[in-house]
Amino acid sequence: MSDSLKNKIFSLLKEEFSNVDEDYIYKNIDHLMECLDEKSIFLDISSLKKWIKKIKSNLAAEVSPIPLKDLKGGWDIDHQSGNYQHETGGFFKIIGVRTETNIRESGKGWDQPMLDQGTESSVAGLIKKKFLNTNYYLVEAKFEPGNFDKVLFSPTLQVTYDNLNKLHSGRKPLFAEYFDGSNLSTKIIYEHWYPEDGGRFYLKRVKNMLVEIEDDIDIPDGFQWMTMYQIKMLLKEDNLINQHLRSIISYL
Repeated sequence: MSDSLKNKIFSLLKEEFSNVDEDYIYKNIDHLMECLDEKSIFLDISSLKKWIKKIKSNLAAEVSPIPLKDLKGGWDIDHQSGNYQHETGGFFKIIGVRTETNIRESGKGWDQPMLDQGTESSVAGLIKKKFLNTNYYLVEAKFEPGNFDKVLFSPTLQVTYDNLNKLHSGRKPLFAEYFDGSNLSTKIIYEHWYPEDGGRFYLKRVKNMLVEIEDDIDIPDGFQWMTMYQIKMLLKEDNLINQHLRSIISYL
């Protein structure tokens, strides 16, 4: 968008909303225009849908419910607390809670299991980078066992701090250096804590982050650069954009 067009839009909005901060108006003009710009130097929307469809069809994964007693890898009931948890005490726990209230449909309260990952346990981060003066966002086609359709477009990084700190003894997640402070050139656009679903997770919050980089980075299989227009358009379709990516872009 030309500066002259942006200035015209700004003047109109400033006249109509004279009490609104000027920086806020400019920021929203920029966001409006990137949501309207359908051009991409990478994959177009049709190609993006074909790309993730191919990933889904090639995925070798089978998810089957099994009894808790059959779980391997250090998972068991802690006989002191009664929680179902990992032998390290990390990752998460299944706890029981009793709720007493008079403001819900039950009238008296209820008992239920909940997943306890700690209050500040996870980070969901999205990388932004300019190409030819257009903003692009690095998303992952991510498989998770609870996904309705196996693989969804997800943020660049979506991880618990236990996995970030390699409690699983595996490798550090891809692009973690742009969200853990180790890459000093990273520009943090925003970082805020957001509460998770309080009906299933006990006091859990996720840190949502949007960062901007200038580094030239190698993009591995399973990742793609997308424009905000493309993300917004794919939001209109079922089972393509996951909840963490939805949450991050809600800030913009």
